[in-house]
Amino acid sequence: MAEVRSDGHAVEVTTQTSRIRLSDDRLADGPGWWSIRRLRANTGGCRIAVRLDDVDPYRGLSEPVVPQRLSEHEVDAWRRLLSRAWQLIVRLLPDHAHSMTVGFDSLVPRPAVPFGNLSASTGEAFGSAVIAMPADAASLAATLVHEFHHTRLAGLLHLTQLYDEDPRERFYTPWRDDPRPIGGVLQGVYAFFGVTAFWRALSNSPGKHDADRANFEFAYWRAGTWRTLNALHSDPYLTDAGRRFIDRIAEQLGPWQDEPLPRSATDLAEVGAADDYAGWRIRYLRPSSEIVHRLADSWLAGRTWPVGLFLDRDPAPTPVPDGTWTTARLQLIRLKVSRARLDVPDCTMADRAYVGAQADEAVEGYRAELTADPDRAMSWIGLGLALAATRTNPSAAWALLHYPEIVRAVHRRIRKLTIQAPDPDELATWIGRYTH
Repeated sequence: MAEVRSDGHAVEVTTQTSRIRLSDDRLADGPGWWSIRRLRANTGGCRIAVRLDDVDPYRGLSEPVVPQRLSEHEVDAWRRLLSRAWQLIVRLLPDHAHSMTVGFDSLVPRPAVPFGNLSASTGEAFGSAVIAMPADAASLAATLVHEFHHTRLAGLLHLTQLYDEDPRERFYTPWRDDPRPIGGVLQGVYAFFGVTAFWRALSNSPGKHDADRANFEFAYWRAGTWRTLNALHSDPYLTDAGRRFIDRIAEQLGPWQDEPLPRSATDLAEVGAADDYAGWRIRYLRPSSEIVHRLADSWLAGRTWPVGLFLDRDPAPTPVPDGTWTTARLQLIRLKVSRARLDVPDCTMADRAYVGAQADEAVEGYRAELTADPDRAMSWIGLGLALAATRTNPSAAWALLHYPEIVRAVHRRIRKLTIQAPDPDELATWIGRYTH
């Protein structure tokens, strides 16, 4: 228990064992007291000051958490990163920078996460974001823009309704592993519109920076955000205001799709997108038992595609994944773009061969993985990517990248009915021949 008194100039906190007097000129740490430290950055007269909050019990997103005090070395690392990131934001996105000086107030630091820029915010804590220590200034700048877009949209949602409530998790998004409800999709579209704007500006910026990385990230996020925006635009749960909001984003994001980029960046971005989408399908879409049984029966009988069987509409996604997934291949692609030599956890020899442009070796590697574990989602999609790279079996590649959930489900059914498992390539070729 404590007694708190204020005279308008200072605050005095008294307990049974101690007394602490705090004023504007004494905000540093002291006996029995941890202050909230501030990070400041100034570029061209555009100044930002944020609280580096590592002590408040309600600084997280859910239950209270204990203080996790950063060392002075860690604070200095955050200070240097923020200064460099702020230089990028002010130079590349000056309109964002001026808004952030008054709309971004608190940064809750978290430990670094290998190969990830983890961050989060909530509409009930305007101006604050939880951010894991990023690897570099560009990553922090993109994350700050991302979270500030969430903050602005959260503020807008307190003022007007952009969508009717619908808790169903039914959308694919390239930034989340799981199916998302409409509210989460709208938040993601706006946030990654900001991320796309940052990488676009960096891609077009002269100076010393990783141009290949900026080109790839711009290519990857412009396509993924545009795809999701179009899926959202026709949704009946959007209000008129929500549709106008999406339209204004589209007015800027649409023309960016045609801006020229190096072929190497767009090709790798397309591969990353195909990998992510196919991986989502194989884990979250469940083909009907009728389709699976009819296809398995036709395969075993040596017949062609069942008469009258059509794949007109995807089933609604389930929130429970069928198998595990990692971003290992996408992280390998990012390392290839940046020419960095790091070890990516969870990647296999087949993954390395595929990203290293050894497609034939990758095909053999993924076949071996499926022999060992015929349900492994990463291996099914990897096989599809590798076959597409060899250009020797377009039907199989098509089936594995567009209907992987059907190929694996039929493969399971046949394994259940017979002793001999079908060859993954042959089954995918058979399905692809009638769906391509």
